[in-house]
Amino acid sequence: MKSLIVYYSMSGNTKYVGDKIKDKLNSDILRLIPVKNYPNKGIRKYFWGGKSALMGDTPKLESYNIDINKYDLIIIGTPVWASTFTPPIRTFINDNREILRNKDIAVFTCYSGMGANKTIDKLREYLGIDKFKSELLLIDPKDKINKDNERKIEEFCKNI
Repeated sequence: MKSLIVYYSMSGNTKYVGDKIKDKLNSDILRLIPVKNYPNKGIRKYFWGGKSALMGDTPKLESYNIDINKYDLIIIGTPVWASTFTPPIRTFINDNREILRNKDIAVFTCYSGMGANKTIDKLREYLGIDKFKSELLLIDPKDKINKDNERKIEEFCKNI
């Protein structure tokens, strides 16, 4: 099964997990990069990120040259912002909605506070699917490296 990991990462946690999954599954990987960066420090980081996520913003992304049609499985990685998925993921889904309808989809989230389960639910609803092939929720995996997270990543990959 040919797989593609699509993710957005601001602080590096989602990138960290995406790279681990890529190595385990021999997947291709696509990092989504907004044309206009979000503030990444202080209160502005949380205010603008949370507001953008709650308002359903769809930022313009730097162009990417990947043919999504050639993949059987799409693995979406997102941090949790205000108990939902990030705006760059929303843009990706909007841009590829028809293609994604015919794919198996798995998801992983990285978070520091709360809202990961709500994020998974909202993403599933936004995609219009009943179930993800596999789900993974991790608290600050890059910053809090531990054997339990490694086990969860391994289990996530085995379930795909």
